[in-house]
This record gives sequence, C-alpha cells and structure tokens, in this order.
Amino acid sequence: MKEEKTKIIDDAEINNTEEPREGSEEIKDKEQEYLLGWRRCLADFENYKKRQQENQKNIDSYIKEDLILQIIPVIDNFRSATEHIPDKQKEVAWIVGIMHIQKQLENILKENGVAEIEVKTGDEFDPNFHEAIANNEKQDSTNKIKKVILRGYRLGEKIIRPARVIVE
Repeated sequence: MKEEKTKIIDDAEINNTEEPREGSEEIKDKEQEYLLGWRRCLADFENYKKRQQENQKNIDSYIKEDLILQIIPVIDNFRSATEHIPDKQKEVAWIVGIMHIQKQLENILKENGVAEIEVKTGDEFDPNFHEAIANNEKQDSTNKIKKVILRGYRLGEKIIRPARVIVE
C-alpha cells in the first residue's frame, strides 16, 4: 500500500500568495459578478423550461389535430355507407353495429373538443367556414349553399376542415 504524501502549508505561505485578502473590494466585486452570473443562468434556465413547456403544448396540439384529421374521413365513409341503407334493413344487427361504431367515433371527436360546423342548404356561403367546390357562375347567383358535400369540423376555435359545399 502506498503512503500518501501530504504537504503541510504554514500560515506564512498562505499569507504570501497574490490573492486578495478576504474583505477586500476585489473579492466583493468577484462575488457580485459570480452571483449575477448564477442569477442570469437561473433565469435563462427558467425561460428555457417555459419555452419547452410551450413547445410541448404545440407538439401535443399538432399530434391531436393530425390524429383527428385521420379519423374524420373514416367517419365520412361510415356516414356515406349508412345514408344509403334501406329503411327495412336499418334494424338488422350488423347494420346497427356499424352505426354504433360510427357513433363511437363521433363521440371520440366530441370528447376531444371537435365540433361539427353547422351547415344547411340555403345558408349564406361564408369562406371562413365553407369551401366551394362548385359554383353557379351566373351574374344573378344568390351565394347560397345549394348542397353540402362534406361536413366541416373545428377544433376549439380553429377550423381544421371547412365544409365542402356547392353554391348557387
């Protein structure tokens, strides 16, 4: 086993160093400089944490919106399929099951803050909520909705898909 050698420093050696003595102005200035540096570093870190939280909220919002935009066409297809079921067959068990699945998907959207944009035939066309896919190009057109092709949706106040309509 090796013996550790220690150097004994006496008070005379300590006092001969070039370092400023405790209590001097230089030490106080250095302490203030270090303290301000640490405070700036702490403030920068707090700002970083706030930015990261905001970024995480944005990422969560984009992921949620993307998932919703993938579910909406499935609901559209369910609606298209169930609209053409003859009245006599609407009570058949497997059709009732399909309609139940459609309702579940619609409820998932509602639970996540998605609302359908209410559009009816005869409503005034509003480019903020509607997308015209066909238009009557006559001079005397009424700018009224003639037919709703696809329903529109909004997530909170953001329009994630405008209603696709035919305008008179």
